[in-house]
Amino acid sequence: MKSSTQFTSLSILIFFAFCHQACAKGKAWTDPETAAKEDADFLIQGEYASKDGKSSHGVQVVALSGGNFQAAVYEGGLPGAGAKSTKFVTYKGKRNGDQVELKGPDGQSLVIKGSEAKGEGFCYKKITRKSPTLGQAAPKGADYLYHAKSGINGFNPGKTRGAYLAEGQISKDSFQDFHLHLEFRTPYKPGTPPGSQDRGNSGVYIFNNYETQVLDSFGIKAEFNFCGALYRTREPDLNMCFPPLAWQTYDIHFTAPRFEGKEKVKNARITTIHNGVKIHDDIELPKGTGAGGRRPEKPKSQIHLQGHGNPVSYRNIWILSK
Repeated sequence: MKSSTQFTSLSILIFFAFCHQACAKGKAWTDPETAAKEDADFLIQGEYASKDGKSSHGVQVVALSGGNFQAAVYEGGLPGAGAKSTKFVTYKGKRNGDQVELKGPDGQSLVIKGSEAKGEGFCYKKITRKSPTLGQAAPKGADYLYHAKSGINGFNPGKTRGAYLAEGQISKDSFQDFHLHLEFRTPYKPGTPPGSQDRGNSGVYIFNNYETQVLDSFGIKAEFNFCGALYRTREPDLNMCFPPLAWQTYDIHFTAPRFEGKEKVKNARITTIHNGVKIHDDIELPKGTGAGGRRPEKPKSQIHLQGHGNPVSYRNIWILSK
């Protein structure tokens, strides 16, 4: 006979699948090699700066499909690597022959040709940044929740996409206080507008109460329901999104709420590090986030990787209980 916890977990998965099946609109690429072969725009989208990302400017180019693009141009370098603030200037344009021509709000020019972006006062090559915790092995005392090479899959239903864990999962075990490391990859969906909740939507949902959003929010302003946000509760201090189909990392330090009997005596707290940069610093959570705020809080429970009809991949997931 299945436990009530197992029935609850199964019901949640069915609910997510039913409620979000309509979200999968437009073509979604899940593999960078295939995307590069089938859509030339994929090779243009990405980040442009000096090799270390610290430059007089930093450029993030977002593909909008059909040869159309927009770009976020930062002063001082890229976010997390020299940008003077979270503000940027948006350029828009399209492919013209063998180059992409974009214009800023005051007529500023930005031309992308090959792997080079040239603007007024700067000229940079396309770069690929990697999180400093990408590929980090589980430390002593930690347990893998998903590790393909070792054949470890601690999730239900455990569905995979090649060597990677697919979205729509619930951990088999329950946890209390922990450091959770995971790596995720959002799909490339250029036909879906930037900021849309259909652009690579998933989420790391702790105890089915507290969600750190997963979304392709590359090259746009951070908001309270975009990637890195404590969903509909708090926007990240910095938008540290890498381009779609790039591997990204979350390192989440979580302290569960405390109870005396049925009475909560201490709120949950969370620190989130996205691609090596702290975006939430020991934030107190008086209740759950989004829909999770309507559910009873718990002193110990499972970790959910939400499914919203978008093919988001996960790998190298480990947890260190505290």
